[in-house]
Amino acid sequence: MKTILIVTDAYYPQVNGVVRALDKLAQEMRAKGYNVEFLEPSQFTTFAMPTYKEIRLSLTIPSIVKAKIKAINPNAIHIATEGPLGAMARHYCNKRHIPFSTSFHTQYPEYIRARAPVPWRWTYAYFRRFHSSAKYCLVSSKTVANRLRKRGFKNTVDWSLGVDLDVFNPSFRDEKSPKFNLPKPIYLFVGRIAVEKNIEAFLSLKLDGTKLVVGSGPQLEEFKIKYPDVVCVGNKSGEELSSYYASADCFVFPSRTDTFGLVLLEAMASGLPVAAYPVQGPLDVIADSGAGVMDEDLQKAAQEAVKISRKKCREYASKFTWAASADIFLKHLPATNESK
Repeated sequence: MKTILIVTDAYYPQVNGVVRALDKLAQEMRAKGYNVEFLEPSQFTTFAMPTYKEIRLSLTIPSIVKAKIKAINPNAIHIATEGPLGAMARHYCNKRHIPFSTSFHTQYPEYIRARAPVPWRWTYAYFRRFHSSAKYCLVSSKTVANRLRKRGFKNTVDWSLGVDLDVFNPSFRDEKSPKFNLPKPIYLFVGRIAVEKNIEAFLSLKLDGTKLVVGSGPQLEEFKIKYPDVVCVGNKSGEELSSYYASADCFVFPSRTDTFGLVLLEAMASGLPVAAYPVQGPLDVIADSGAGVMDEDLQKAAQEAVKISRKKCREYASKFTWAASADIFLKHLPATNESK
C-alpha cells in the first residue's frame, strides 16, 4: 500500500474550508486504497498566530520534522500550506531532491494586506518562491490560477474541490425547529468572523427577514455589539451544520479574497441559492449555473437569489464530487526518490 504524506499547518481543531477539504481528500484516497498520513500542528508544541488566536502554529525545528517524515517513509509528499511545517517540509524535500506537490488554498497576500500595509509584491514574491520548488501547485480556482500565472507562477494546475452530497442535503431542512423560528427569509453566512472575509458587507445590508451567522473568529464579539439584530450561533458541525444550511433561504458570501469558497458548494448542495460578488471563488463555483446571483450590489444579489429554485441549486452542486477532486490530486502527486 502506498503512503501519502500531507503536510499542513491548518488542521483540526481549526474549523475552515482548508481543513475540511484535506479531511475529505484523505477519506477519498483511503477509499481508493492509499495510506494517508498527516504532519500537522497537534503533533507539536504550538503558539497562537499573532492577531488570530484561533490558529495555532507549530513550534518545532527542522530536525524533528525530518525525523517524523523519515519515520513515515512516504511514497509521495504534498505540502498544503506555507506556514512553519510547510516551510520545513519544503526544505527537507529540496535538500534531498525529493519531488513534491503543493496547493495554494489561501490568498495570504490579500489577508496580510487587510491587516497591515505590506506591499503585495513582497508577499507574492515569498509565495512564488515557496511554490516554485514543487513539481505541481494545485489551485482550486481557475481565476486565481490565472492571476498567479500573471505573477510568475509557472507550475499551477487547475484543481476543483468537491462536496459531500450526503452530509449537505436538502433533507436536513427543519422549519419546525425553534432555532429556525425566525422572521423570513433567512439569509445565512457560514465561515470565520474575520476581516478578510469581508463579513461586514453582509451584516450591514438592509434586508427583510433575518441575518444568521454560523462561525467564530476574532471579530465575533465586536460584531455582536455593533449588529445586535444579527443572530450569531457560533461554530456548528455535522448534522447540525447541515440543518442550518438547508433551513435557510439564501446563502450570502461577502468575501472578495477566497480562492474557492467550499461553503458555496455546501450551500448549493443543501438546496440553498447563493448571493455573492462577481469575484474569484463565486465566478468559478457558481459560473453561469443559475444557482446564485453575483452582483457588485450585494443587497440586490441577495434579494434576487432568494427567488431561485432550491432544486436547481442541488442539481448543480451534484456535479462536484470529492472522488473527481481526489483523482486530480493523485494524478499530480509525484513519487519521492526515496520510496519508489
